[in-house]
Amino acid sequence: MLIYKILTADQWADFERTGTFTGAPIDLADGYIHTSTADQAQETADKHFAGQEGLMLAALDAATYGEDLKWEVSRGGAEFPHIYNRPLRMEEVIWARPMPLVDGTHALDFT
Repeated sequence: MLIYKILTADQWADFERTGTFTGAPIDLADGYIHTSTADQAQETADKHFAGQEGLMLAALDAATYGEDLKWEVSRGGAEFPHIYNRPLRMEEVIWARPMPLVDGTHALDFT
């Protein structure tokens, strides 16, 4: 199963440069890396990244994270995948795609 991390342009550039991503400010504050399922990603983009340009959608294989991946109740009672105790590594990214703004909404391409 794939899970997804949305990164800003600066976060993505740092991730590419260093090969690791320890988290966005909210991830660091909460103590885990927030990710979403395909069904949750659009709502995450709309809620937390409205109007931001240059976003990247990174696909990750949930199986990679073993016990470090926890499914926890968040918005509206839905369970979201959270990655604990480790950074993301560039070699774990299955694919990454830009999330262009189309009529004010981020276009997500999962194909």
